[in-house]
Amino acid sequence: MEYTIGIKKKVLKGLKKFPVSVQKKFKLLASDLREKGPIQSDWPNYSKLGEAEYHCHLSYSWVACWRNEDNSIIIEVYYVGTRENAPY
Repeated sequence: MEYTIGIKKKVLKGLKKFPVSVQKKFKLLASDLREKGPIQSDWPNYSKLGEAEYHCHLSYSWVACWRNEDNSIIIEVYYVGTRENAPY
């Protein structure tokens, strides 16, 4: 089953300013989310943040956060940025 990935406008806008290595890792994560779903235990520091929210590290300083409500096929990426500013 393939999932649909929704990415907040703020995330898309911010990605353009991030280092190229972070942009590439995020593309890999988005591909994994699309193919495998919200549970990404192969990614560094992956963890469940709440009932339907998850996060992982793209590198030491950069993280991505996403949610998957009601086990639907839609995954929403709501944060990609530094871990200091992460919403958890």
